[in-house]
Amino acid sequence: NVVTNLLQAQLVFQRLIITDGLNMKGAANYASSAEINVAAIVAGNDILLIPQEISASILLIKEALNSGELTQKRIEFSVRKILKAKYWAGLHRYQPIVLENIVEALNRKEDEVLHRALVQNALTLLKSTAAVVPIRNLDSQKIAYVKLGDAENDAHVNMLKNYAEITVVSDTSLKGIVEKLKPFDLVIIGFHKSNANPWKSYKFTKKELRWLHGIAKKNTVILEVFASPYSLLKVKSFKNIEGVMVSYQNSKLAQEISAQLLFGAIGAKGKLPVSIGTNFKEGSGITNTDLSRFEYTIPEAVGMSSYKLALLDKIADTIITEEMAPGFQILVARNGKVVLQKSYGYHTQNKIKKVKNTDLYDVASLTKILATLPLLMKAEEEQRISLADEVADMLPRFRNTNKAGITVKEMLSHTAQLKAWIPFYKATQDSLTGENLSSYYQTVKSKEYGTKVAENLFLKSNYKDSIYKYIARADQREETGYKYSDLGYYLLKEVLENTYKKPLNALVDAYFYQPLGANRTGYLPLERFSKKDIVPTEKDNYYRNQLLQGNVHDMGAAMLGGVGGHAGVFANANDVGKMMQLYLQKGFYGGKRYLKSETINKFNQRYFFDEKVRRGLGFDKPQLDPEVKATCGCVSEESFGHSGFTGTYAWADPISGLVYVFLSNRVYPDMENRGLIERNMRTKIQQVLQDAILD
Repeated sequence: NVVTNLLQAQLVFQRLIITDGLNMKGAANYASSAEINVAAIVAGNDILLIPQEISASILLIKEALNSGELTQKRIEFSVRKILKAKYWAGLHRYQPIVLENIVEALNRKEDEVLHRALVQNALTLLKSTAAVVPIRNLDSQKIAYVKLGDAENDAHVNMLKNYAEITVVSDTSLKGIVEKLKPFDLVIIGFHKSNANPWKSYKFTKKELRWLHGIAKKNTVILEVFASPYSLLKVKSFKNIEGVMVSYQNSKLAQEISAQLLFGAIGAKGKLPVSIGTNFKEGSGITNTDLSRFEYTIPEAVGMSSYKLALLDKIADTIITEEMAPGFQILVARNGKVVLQKSYGYHTQNKIKKVKNTDLYDVASLTKILATLPLLMKAEEEQRISLADEVADMLPRFRNTNKAGITVKEMLSHTAQLKAWIPFYKATQDSLTGENLSSYYQTVKSKEYGTKVAENLFLKSNYKDSIYKYIARADQREETGYKYSDLGYYLLKEVLENTYKKPLNALVDAYFYQPLGANRTGYLPLERFSKKDIVPTEKDNYYRNQLLQGNVHDMGAAMLGGVGGHAGVFANANDVGKMMQLYLQKGFYGGKRYLKSETINKFNQRYFFDEKVRRGLGFDKPQLDPEVKATCGCVSEESFGHSGFTGTYAWADPISGLVYVFLSNRVYPDMENRGLIERNMRTKIQQVLQDAILD
């Protein structure tokens, strides 16, 4: 046999010989587990791995010794080898293990990088009818998740939700769950079995098989198996199952990486190590390439230091304890891989509700680069708008005004001599008391008062026209050169809506957020999300006189019904990161091209550098004046981003490959809370990120 004749006799192998896992089913059809165990010893193996039927095996070993099939000499030969191995390992000189730092010693980061690579390369895609894996077209698919098996699946579901809106569906009956799944275009079925020990059953129950086939008969299904591939032996037919993937184990890491493969963050490479009946032969496995979506990993996988990034926890503690912000989210990615996605602190300073990664923040002026700018890029590509177009040509109401000759390029570069802002809301208040005038506001929505400004506060429906009249009549600044202004984005919003004949919020949702899988980003969040998922922004005591939570903080955007070109978007850090990564990847993300590479390059450059204007078109750029702290001063000239009044920041650097997102509600309890700005905490974090790069 292979052990005695080849290993021991021909190759003169004298070390320990260990069987494969004897719980596997390779020989189960030919003998009992006890008989297989005895045969393994007779064959010359020293150690049996995961033997089954232990009591019966001991009886058969004794019988083999009595019959002469096994000899005492043969048993002693293996025992001596085992004792020698223990001696070689130093077990005859027992010393207590030093427990200090043992977790770190046993779990080195370089080992984790290797472990991740092994899991990633092992995952095996066995079937993908009509290329159902990786999942594409996120804007046209409603996706459900159904759990089978008896082990936990939280890590998998949470990772799936990083990519798309996933609805977890359950029921007590097959009929009930089939009914609930009718609205869904795709159903992911996860079969999760315990990793507690090798003796745990990995098989489908009869009920689970009925459910699997019952669901697959009615829906497009992807089956993920977080257990031995032999579990698939009980699946009689795969005809109605469009996708089949084997993850081999139910570890947290396997769950997370499997979700990433499903959505094309990584490609499929694995091959099946055994045959599964006649359906899938040994060596089977579909290979595919990734779609350039975010992968989620650890810093060392992209040449960064976890140890150095740990400094962020100290900065976070300073921000929160000194009440610069009640809490915040951070996302850090490098080379398309997220290495940090973390939330700190609470929604408010009463410290009741902790910030979660899924919570939404009012991102304020990040709206400019998350909504208005990508739509302008698209319109410019389609030759609907030119950077040289003038306001009078795009918006006839501005003819014969001092805004008529302003160009798109000047508005995006903040060189249009516009005022920084206009407090439109003050014109609707009593000049002495500051109270909102009843001629402009009502507490109940009606046709005449149809613009929602906040909860139980509705502005006259036609007041939007007054806002644009104020802009048209406003004096221009006498000074030329740079002056940051929101007013240009009021005009650009109108231009885009006139061009595409749709509201700005609907446009950006359809063209960018939905296909990106940025399902936790958009305007008017209270129309889609529970208030508990939205971080409060400010206790407004000057205009709306209420806690702002889900209604936009910016007063002008509020008077436009919550949808402004300059403000109004709510998001979490993960989704903001997707948009920044799209820019970094020159307009490509998730297997889809949104914008041309040359368009990104055109907008990411300074057109008024000679006038000492640091801004690109829409994008902020690194400071030209070292006294200005737009960045840490440690990023490349090719980098770009923006900041927001509520305490937000997003930056991407093509040279280092870094994407950095910071979202907070620093204006809570009120906008006079300026510690985050005055102490440059957002850019201090940026410096830590740069310092953490090792290569």
